[in-house]
Amino acid sequence: MQIQSRERFEGEFLLPGDKSITHRAVMLNAAADGEAVITDALMGEDCISTCRCMRALGADIQTDGTTVRVKGAPQFKSGVKLDCGNSGTTMRLLTGLVSGKKIDAVLYGDESLSKRPMNRIAQPLSLLGADVQTTEGHAPVYVAPKTLQGADVQLKIASAQVKSAVILAGLSADGETSVTEPILSRDHTERMLFAMGADIRADGTCVRVKKSNLKALDVRVPADISSAAYFMALGALKGKTLCKNVGVNPTRTGILKAFDRLGVRYTLCNQRVSGGEEIADILVEKSDMRGICLTAQDVPAMIDELPLVAMLCAFADGETTITGAKELRVKESDRIFATAEMINRMGGDCTPLDDGFIIRGKKKLIGGDIDSYLDHRIAMTAAVGLIASEKGGNIKNPECCAISFPDFFDKLGVDR
Repeated sequence: MQIQSRERFEGEFLLPGDKSITHRAVMLNAAADGEAVITDALMGEDCISTCRCMRALGADIQTDGTTVRVKGAPQFKSGVKLDCGNSGTTMRLLTGLVSGKKIDAVLYGDESLSKRPMNRIAQPLSLLGADVQTTEGHAPVYVAPKTLQGADVQLKIASAQVKSAVILAGLSADGETSVTEPILSRDHTERMLFAMGADIRADGTCVRVKKSNLKALDVRVPADISSAAYFMALGALKGKTLCKNVGVNPTRTGILKAFDRLGVRYTLCNQRVSGGEEIADILVEKSDMRGICLTAQDVPAMIDELPLVAMLCAFADGETTITGAKELRVKESDRIFATAEMINRMGGDCTPLDDGFIIRGKKKLIGGDIDSYLDHRIAMTAAVGLIASEKGGNIKNPECCAISFPDFFDKLGVDR
């Protein structure tokens, strides 16, 4: 796909619903008593995978555009094969949820998902007595019926997916389950479960949960800040953008903290709360940016946006160091390698580290041809960089954006 450079980029944007919240709204309502309506859902391929899996488990799920109607199945079907597609969130959260449901299940995915690590959920779930077997540490994942017992789980890495898997298993365990992580990761699971009547409480980086029955909950999904981030970045690089109805949950606003350090000019407008989630309109204006330093403490709140942050740093003045982000190695692609290659092919200067990058900002990039490696975050970051570059360029396999943002290029105004 050819991406033309532009002198200015500006506009007002209504963006897709938050993928993390959509996953959880579908999954948890499918396991709850009653019926719920989810509006402004993100119906990209990953969330479609969650819908498919929950139907296989017995839930009645009807979709109409961005509206999803769910009739729950508190007792799941056994002997099911659950196709998670490319969605690590679906596989990891669902493994936790079904591990305490006393059913047999096999969770599998596409070639990319089958390369991603799954022992990271099997091991902590085993502490509750779950019978979760991986295939040499990867998918397919096999779950057998077991009675779970609450346990204290200490996570070595901050991961919302691993934390959520343990919490969801804890909903079916006897006694209390606690899960503690070194740094607070996104807390959409905790917030939604509390709203659905679960016996759950959070204290800093520790979450405690007891056996609970869930009640269906209508959810209006805010726009995904990790999708809005690409348009916000273009505002900072090339003009002025306003992204509407964006979720600004404090565990998800690492991109705004990066903006603060970079010197990006932005304003949160019309701030409000809906369904337990903070929402705002975000105005971003053209900014002169400077190099920054990000460490492991900063990473969890902006893990999805780090390739984009790295791209912004390539347009900044001065050197940037990003460390503590080894998790990027095991995403849909090796995002450390792919990001460094992308910046360098555009004429930037990025040295990959084992757990991050060193970026020497040049204030401008020339452009070039970029391989997305079938990774939606890399493809969308490349589009931002090429629009802001001097000559633009091409993106190989841009269709991977459908995973999280089906009409991304339409909203950018790119001809396909």
